[in-house]
Amino acid sequence: MRVFTVDSFTDKPFRGNPAGVCLLDNPVPDEWMQAVAAEMRHSETAFVADGGDGGPYALRWFTPAVEVALCGHATLATAHVLYSLGARGRLEFATKSGVLATEQSGDDLIAMDFPAAPPEKTEAPDGLAEALGVTPVWVGRSRFDVLAEVESADVVRALRPDVERLTAVDARGVIVTAPGDGTADFVSRFFAPRVGVPEDPVTGSAHCVLSPYWSGRLGRDALVGAQVSERGGTVRTTLRGDRVELAGHAVTVWSGELQV
Repeated sequence: MRVFTVDSFTDKPFRGNPAGVCLLDNPVPDEWMQAVAAEMRHSETAFVADGGDGGPYALRWFTPAVEVALCGHATLATAHVLYSLGARGRLEFATKSGVLATEQSGDDLIAMDFPAAPPEKTEAPDGLAEALGVTPVWVGRSRFDVLAEVESADVVRALRPDVERLTAVDARGVIVTAPGDGTADFVSRFFAPRVGVPEDPVTGSAHCVLSPYWSGRLGRDALVGAQVSERGGTVRTTLRGDRVELAGHAVTVWSGELQV
């Protein structure tokens, strides 16, 4: 079976967020996919199979530790691989978060149709401020994650959270965000040690939360988000009712064949 490593939400290799992509040519057990994801050691590895008879592709995502219900950068990586192998037009993927779709424009920008996940204001979970080393100015919760706004982009960049303490926060992950201070409308970082990802370089699914949050704050549907991790990456977001368009570029770094 063919496997790829693709850097997502970037147009340069060794930036953005690397994802594994495995093209399944026959059914495999869940345990096998989890073992491959652990071997690849990317924050997510996508496993995709042809749906047959014109149906959507079947798509699943695994971290090195667990299966997740939604992943943006590995979906972008999967679409990039399929387009590079000759796919055209709108691609649909059957996933645990419903049917997701992608389209590629002339400049190789790939747009993804994802569910919006607006956060609801809540009290900060016990230990959150201590784990982050900073007191948020606003805290909310979405279906999967906790969103914490801090006072500036510089604070986001300087964060050195206590990962062990973050593991105690009852959520898939913690999104830390602030208004942008350059070409981006907002900045963010994403920490998910509970699912085996201490820090994710660029997180598409987090922007399903960030897009409605910042669109509400800034009064615009189309925004640019910068995830200011060490690798860094850019996610273009457009809020469309209860859906979010997430758009970005991707670069294949290597490909090969599994020998097992």
